Amino acid sequence: MTTLRHTLGALTSALLITQAQAAIVTFDDLTLATNSVYDPQVSSQFISGGLTFEHVYEYSCCWAGFTYSNKTDTSTAGFANDRSAITGDGAGAGEDNYAVFTNAYSVATTLQFAQSTQVNSVDLTNTTYAYLAMANGDDGNPSPFVKGPFQDADPANNIEADFFRLTINGLDTAGNTLSSTVFSLAEGSDVLSTWSTVDLSGLGAVNGLSFDFSSSDSAGGFVNTPTYVAIDNISYQAVPVPAAAYLFFSGLVALASRKVIAAHSAQKVQI
Repeated sequence: MTTLRHTLGALTSALLITQAQAAIVTFDDLTLATNSVYDPQVSSQFISGGLTFEHVYEYSCCWAGFTYSNKTDTSTAGFANDRSAITGDGAGAGEDNYAVFTNAYSVATTLQFAQSTQVNSVDLTNTTYAYLAMANGDDGNPSPFVKGPFQDADPANNIEADFFRLTINGLDTAGNTLSSTVFSLAEGSDVLSTWSTVDLSGLGAVNGLSFDFSSSDSAGGFVNTPTYVAIDNISYQAVPVPAAAYLFFSGLVALASRKVIAAHSAQKVQI
C-alpha cells in the first residue's frame, strides 16, 4: 500500500508544475575566445540557458541553423563576415556573446523545447552581412547579387517599399505551426542596426520555434537578401499544468488511496 501511495503522490507532484521563473538564454555561459565564433565544421549541438541548439554543417564547407559568436566586425561586407552582429556585441551591458541563425541551403532548423513552453521575448538585430547588403547594396561581390540600398515607397511611381522580415512560428509536438509573429528587420530604407526586444508572448504555449525569412529582394522562389539574424536574451518558461488537471489527478490519488486502505482493512478482517 505504501509503495502505491508513494507512486501516486510522485505522479501528482510531477504533474503539478508551478509557474517557474523565466529563464533567459544570454549565450554568455558559452566559452569563446575574443572576437571569435563557434565553428566546429561538423554538425553538432550546443546548450545554453537550458535550451539545445542545432548547428548544421553541409557540403564540407558551410554552416546553417544556429551558432554563437562574439565577433565585432561591423564594416566588412560579404559572406566571410556572416556571423557578426551589426551592433558589434550582444544585447545589454557586459553581454558579449550572441547567437546567429540562418536557414541558408534550405536547411529547416527548429528550436525544440522539452515540454510545453511560453516564450516571452527575444532580442534581435541584423548581422553585418545582411545589414550592409540592404543598407548599401554591398554583399561583398564585385557585381552584387542583392538589391540595394533598400528604398522607401514611391506611390507616385507605383513603387512599394523594400522589406526584410522574420516570421517566428510556434510549433506543436509534431512540428505543425500553431501561431506566428512577424518582425521587420528592414522596412524601406529603415534597416535595423540596434538590438530590438520582440514580444513573443502572443505565440502561446508551444513545443518549438521555427524561423522563416521574406524579402522584397526575391526571385524564383529564393530570397536574395542574406537570410541571417542575430539573437540574444531568449526569455522562456515552462507552462504549468492547469489547476483543473491538478484537481483531477489529486482526486485520482485520493480515490486510489481510499481503495487501497479499504482493501487492506478487508484483508485484516479476513485474517
